[in-house]
Amino acid sequence: MKQRYVIFSGGMLGPWALREIAEGDVLVGADRGALYLVEHGYRPSMSLGDFDSISESELEQVREASDQLLSCDPVLKDLTDTDMAVTWALDQGAGELVLCGALGTRWDHSLANVHLLRKALERGVPCRIVDGHNALTLMDGRASLTVQRGRYDYVSLLPLSLEVTGITLQGFQYPLQDATLTIGQSLGISNVLLGEIGTITVRDGLLLVIQSTDTAAPAAD
Repeated sequence: MKQRYVIFSGGMLGPWALREIAEGDVLVGADRGALYLVEHGYRPSMSLGDFDSISESELEQVREASDQLLSCDPVLKDLTDTDMAVTWALDQGAGELVLCGALGTRWDHSLANVHLLRKALERGVPCRIVDGHNALTLMDGRASLTVQRGRYDYVSLLPLSLEVTGITLQGFQYPLQDATLTIGQSLGISNVLLGEIGTITVRDGLLLVIQSTDTAAPAAD
């Protein structure tokens, strides 16, 4: 069975991120995300990046506590640290990806990381970006998506391609049937599940599905 890879990047992290880790997961640390894992007692299978956001002593701490470490020049590299981590995980044959710390105060990096969902989708690998308030995934017409209420109150739909056609929602307060969304529309924002689960299907295009809540994740279980 293919393994799930959980990537910790250098954006916003907290106890909620550690609760995403399950037994058997392969842990990957990207730049400061690697330090976060190590400082909380986890051993990354791979730590990689330019490590320009941590000190030399912290880098040595990460090196000693990781199975593998790949360091690159911050100027000459072509990919962001998170892109490097996603690419590496996909090349290892990951069966699923979870990205923690991929969102933060730098919206250039945050938006670039959202676009990484497409890289995983093109390889047929389920991928989620998770933070303390949101869970993001990307879908296309190849398979339906089932969303669960869990700790999230809202489900929003945003096209990541110019147009998404054939959108059908089942189990939602505001249903859609064979609808079309284009970039610039807010029609798909803040829908609500009627029960515990809802189903989303599309015919063509890339649809970003965002589950969200205004309630902060608990600090501890």
